[in-house]
Amino acid sequence: MNVPMSTTVQLATEVAERWDVDPAESRGRRRTQPSVRGTVSLIVPARNEAANIGWVLNQIPACVDEVILVDGESTDATLEMARATLPSLRIVPQQGPGKGSALRTGFLAAKGDHIVMIDADGSMSPREIPRYVHFLESGFDLVKGSRFTGGGGSLDITTLRRMGNRGLLALVNVMYQSSLTDLCYGFVAFRRDVLDRLDLRSSGFEIETEITVRALLAGLRVAEVPTLELPRRTGRSNLRTFRDGHRVLRTLLRERNGRANGRPDRPVGVGR
Repeated sequence: MNVPMSTTVQLATEVAERWDVDPAESRGRRRTQPSVRGTVSLIVPARNEAANIGWVLNQIPACVDEVILVDGESTDATLEMARATLPSLRIVPQQGPGKGSALRTGFLAAKGDHIVMIDADGSMSPREIPRYVHFLESGFDLVKGSRFTGGGGSLDITTLRRMGNRGLLALVNVMYQSSLTDLCYGFVAFRRDVLDRLDLRSSGFEIETEITVRALLAGLRVAEVPTLELPRRTGRSNLRTFRDGHRVLRTLLRERNGRANGRPDRPVGVGR
């Protein structure tokens, strides 16, 4: 299938201590826009994460201007722990059930030029955020973490989840002629001004896939950066491998067939 090469997906393999290298210049490409310091909003969806949220909030770097905790009606001390750790954070009640609903609630409340999303369970290190922001300020529209590129890794993923991610990733790369290395991972940052173009609708874990696929369909400049997935600090994950894997697959097929929001099918190519 011949498709226009209108989207650039940049695989960024610099390790954390070298995040200040311009990804465009390092791969021989001109930067599409000058680097401009924008404000950063961090979205943290949380429900009953009292044992983990303090660690997460204590790791937030200075480049973050606003922290929004989206509370999914916690019944433990999540909110009290969060306020005690970071008095300046904003707490927003979640609108609708599911992780996708929580994130969309946070996106709408965000005021920053850049939006970053991470989990509240301690599996994503906020100390990696400056690298994501750097790529946004270097001309990319969306930056997603990859556990499976040079410098990345996972201390938590199971064999079954790894196989499922690999299969769904292969499907995305065939459907959209892309060269992504990770799909089902929620450490993502994007420019706030592309939010309307993403037009997100998902309510569950599949929102991470919806973000990526709609960015490709919209022709946005997407970068992958290496990330290390840590084990959840305490408690059990709400992720259900088969249920959520099915929802991701359904999202892929829906988007590929151009049925979401009544939009026509607009496949785009991917250059490296």
